[in-house]
This record gives sequence, structure tokens and C-alpha cells, in this order.
Amino acid sequence: MWSVQPEKGLHKVQHTANVRVPFLAMRCVLPFIACLVVGCSNIEEAAPRPRPSSSASRPSFEIDVVPIMRGTVASEAILQGFDSVVVRGYGIVVGLAGTGSKVMPAEVRALLIRELTRREISDPVNGLDISPERFLDSDNIAAVVVEGTVPPGASRNTAFDVRVFVVPGSGTTSLEGGKLWTTELRAGVLSVGNRQPNVVAEAKGPLIINPFSGTSAAARSDIDLMSGRVLNGGRVLKDIPMRLRLGTPSHSRAGTIVSAINTQFPRERNQRDDTARGRNDDVIELCVPPSYQGKTTGFAQLVQHTSLDPQNTEALAAAVRRSLLANPGVAEAASWRWQALGKKSIPMFQDLYTHPEEQPRMAALEAGAKLGDPVAIAPLLKMAQSGTPKIRLAAIKLLGNMDSDATVDVGLRPLLNDPDLDVRLTAYDMLLKRLDLSIERTNVNGRFELNVVPSTIPMVYAAQTGAPRIAIFGSDLMLKRPLTDSIWDGRLILKAEGGDDHVLVFYRSPTSERGRVEKVSADLATFVAFLGTTPTPNTGNPGLDLRYGECLSVLQRLCASGTIPAPFRAEQDRILAEIMRSEDEAQDHKERPEFPTEPVAGVSPSLAPTPSTKPPPPALDGKAKSADTVPR
Repeated sequence: MWSVQPEKGLHKVQHTANVRVPFLAMRCVLPFIACLVVGCSNIEEAAPRPRPSSSASRPSFEIDVVPIMRGTVASEAILQGFDSVVVRGYGIVVGLAGTGSKVMPAEVRALLIRELTRREISDPVNGLDISPERFLDSDNIAAVVVEGTVPPGASRNTAFDVRVFVVPGSGTTSLEGGKLWTTELRAGVLSVGNRQPNVVAEAKGPLIINPFSGTSAAARSDIDLMSGRVLNGGRVLKDIPMRLRLGTPSHSRAGTIVSAINTQFPRERNQRDDTARGRNDDVIELCVPPSYQGKTTGFAQLVQHTSLDPQNTEALAAAVRRSLLANPGVAEAASWRWQALGKKSIPMFQDLYTHPEEQPRMAALEAGAKLGDPVAIAPLLKMAQSGTPKIRLAAIKLLGNMDSDATVDVGLRPLLNDPDLDVRLTAYDMLLKRLDLSIERTNVNGRFELNVVPSTIPMVYAAQTGAPRIAIFGSDLMLKRPLTDSIWDGRLILKAEGGDDHVLVFYRSPTSERGRVEKVSADLATFVAFLGTTPTPNTGNPGLDLRYGECLSVLQRLCASGTIPAPFRAEQDRILAEIMRSEDEAQDHKERPEFPTEPVAGVSPSLAPTPSTKPPPPALDGKAKSADTVPR
């Protein structure tokens, strides 16, 4: 039997085969005015279910929802196509300093030759007047596997992180310093045959190898140089289709659902199609409106919680309230129902902002915050300042996502000094998102963003997902002097006397036999920018031209030695965790036009590592202590 559990989020439907589905008899319901006379006690009475268009209608499957979800889109249809999609492909990393290899599996080599030929790699116009075969014979390139997770319901041009690792059977010894060439990514298992799934995304960009490099060859032997990542290197090439499938096929019922959704999400400027379009009596196609690009999870929730009867908003909101107070376990569904009903529902739950029971209070505050109710700000700020860590973090995130309001910004700033590390980082994330002027922002050579955060608790924080970013907590942090520090076997040396306001920096690149000496301010923010800046002798602009991963390596080493008087914290790697979680979840074998449901012919098992056969590689924070990473 099919069943839906709305309180668990996306109302995923589970199906057991060979179960006879009974006929769903539709009952007439009293008009709403009669409901008020006898006392409306549940959502089904407040929001009558539409009558089938024909007595001959038979259900394709049964949808059973809890009372609070009756009268919604989720009570009539299931959402398909809203899953994370794991994508993979074979690619090429270029720019290696002799650490690549022409040794690779024959099947992979043949595939890459076909791709290079198709892209006219030997075209002199592109500056590559060599054959694909000769190109792959270079020790400066490496054959790699690229994989990532496309977010649920992602729209075209959505960016995501990708993981890159040396293809099994290759002779490559290191990917350090490499750049991933544009690689096509497809859903499903890796394939080298002619019949493959359609291309879903592509990836390219500079690799970040383990940033926590040691200072000696012995320490560096513990670092995984055979894998890395490209932050925001993946790009979705086309919208991931979403659609609704009706439990009972009916043109009139489909029309009712389409009308309700399009009323809730009217066509926006630059939106090509209506948000909902009936394909037939069984399927409704969905188009994510431009204002929900990057917020597809919220869009999917609102669609499923949309009422099929747009009238009597206040009565429905009151019925949701009664159901929540009678059964606090449906708090999540109640919050989304209020959000789908819109701002007219706010008076029905405003008094719950201070309710003594946690679940009703959080359901109301979440709805109020997302609907932009300024009355919710004060209780949310109070919750953000005290209580359990879970409640505090939830309140901070709700405040951070509210519309521009100086009260929110001023209220979040003190949390940058909170003793709890995750509270400080979440407050920083939200203030950064809100473009709060208290946080300084500097673009360093187009490689990463440098933030200076006003905090009384010093810390250096490095993002490892999304856009490359380094945050310095503490506006007056300086390199400790006197100092003498050596990194990378003496390729980078820092020296300063006790009274100096600057630091002498000796640096020799891996490809050069000669080094150079630069002078830079001891101010930490200036020093970090100096690390990533490309030197311009004509203008006197100094810099070491280090990549993002190399900058993180230097900062981690200097924090560990005490030269930077602050702890180093790095965002925990979650790319592999997402991939593993996506593949471990039970799939419903939902029909997806561009993704075949059966294994693709031509796959070599030895070339298609899976979580069950390939041990996970070390996290990119390598041998760093657990205190050096924080879950985000």
C-alpha cells in the first residue's frame, strides 16, 4: 500500500508490490457554513476534498495522510523527481608538475581519446597542435574520476562542489597544483560504453588538495595527494524535472490542483511557463519560479502543503492550529501549511510565539519568520541567546533568513562573541548572508573571499564547501613577534624582530630554483591577502600567488605553531557524506526521463567504484585533529 508521512518532511511515498488497491469512495461534505455551526474539528472538514470527475475513476494508488494534511496537494498527488542526484564522469586534470601519468586503464584511455577528438583538442586554433594520443602521454596530465551531488530539484546553472580522485589503475602520484578540465557528468554508475545516460552537469576548475600540509616530507607522506575537490566547480546544465502524479487519475482533479498551485505561485517575470501544467489526467509538470531558484526545497514543501480550496484562509489556519495543539507531533506540517496559506494566516498563530511547549512554539515562529512577521523577531532573538544548542541554532537561522531589518542584524552581532563555537559560526554565516556591514569583505585575486569578523574570541575559519572563503575572527589580530617560522621544507620562511611592524617573507615556488624576499605587514588580514595576491612588480603590489589550498596550509601551520595567536577551524568535508547518504537511501525507482533506471551497458566493474567496494578516501582535513574541523 502507498502511504505518506507528512511530518517527516517531503512526504516520500513507499510502495509494496502485489497489493490490491481498494476503490476510494468519495463522500460529500457539508458546506463550510454548516461546519461552523456544528464545530469544525479537523482539516478535512474545513477543506473538503474535491469530488472525482467520473464515478468510473479508479485509484492508481492510495495516498493516506494524517488529518492535518487533508485538503492539500499532498493528499491527492505525490512529488516525483525531488531527489539528490549523484553524478559522475571521467575527466582530465592538467597543469601537473610531472606527477601525472600516461598509465591508465585501456577503456578509460579510449573514452578520453574520443572526448578529446570530439572537442578538437588537436586544433591549432586552441593552441594544442598535438594529437589526443600524444596529449594523454604527458606526465603533466592525469586521468581522474569526478563525482558530486546535484541538489534536489536543481535548476539550470546551479553550482555544486565536486570531488576528484585518480582513476584506479593510473600511475599518477599527485594531483597537487592541477586544474580539472571541463568534464561531463552523468547520473548513475560510471560508464565507458557508447550507450550512456544523458549529460546532467559539467565540472571544471582548480583543485584543492589536502590543505593541512605538514612541514616535513615525513608529515607530507600522510597527506592524500591522489584526491581533491573543486569548490562550486559543478554546474547543472538543465533543470531537473519535477512533477506530481495523482493517486486517482482525473482531468478535473488535475485541473483543480493546477489552479491551486498557479494561484499560489503566479507566473513571474522571465518565467517561461506556468508553475504547474497538466500533462494528462495523471501527471502535472512543475516549473520552479525564478524567485525560488536555489530554494527548491522550500518550493517543494509549499507545493505539497498548498490548499486545494483557496477560500476561507483564516478558518483553515485556525483548523491547523487546533490540529497542532491536539497533536504536537505534526508541528513541521503545521508550519508549512501556515506558510502556504500566506500572511492572512499569521493572526491565527501569533500567540503561539510564546507557547510553553516547544513544538507548537517553533512551528509558529518558523511560519512567522518565513512569512516576514516582525512580531516574531523579539522571541526569536530571546531563543537565540539562551536555551539548548539545537533551539538556538534554529532561531539564528530563522532570523538570518528574514527580510532586511536592522533589529535582526543588531541582535545577531553579539552572538559573534558567544562561547559556543557553532553559535558563533552560524551567526557569522547569517550576518554574511544578510550583507551586514560589520563584516569586512575582500576579494583576494579572484581566488577566495577574505572576511574580517568583529569578535572578541580570536579564530581563523576556512570554508571547504561552496565558495572559497577565509574568515578572521578578531579585527586586530597580528602575527606574533619576534618570530622565525619555516614551512614546506624551507620553501617558505617568515622572520621578524620583536619591535617590527612588518615581517620578512622568503618564498621559493616548487618549479623555481631561486627564491625571493618580500616585506609584508604583521596585520593578519593584510598577511592573508598577501598570500593569495599575484605580485605586480610594475605597481609594487607584493604577493606570493598561492592557491586557496596552499593558503589554508600556511594558516593552519602558523596557528599550530603559535605565530598566529588563534585556533584554526575548518569546515568539515561533506561531499562524500552526501554521496554515501544519497546512495544508501531507499529509492522508489521513480520514472526520470533523462536518467535510465537500469545499469548502463559497457560498464567495467573495476572502473566503477561504489561505496560498498571502494573504501572512502581521507577527509580533506587529513590528519588534522578533530578540533580542527567543525560540522556545518
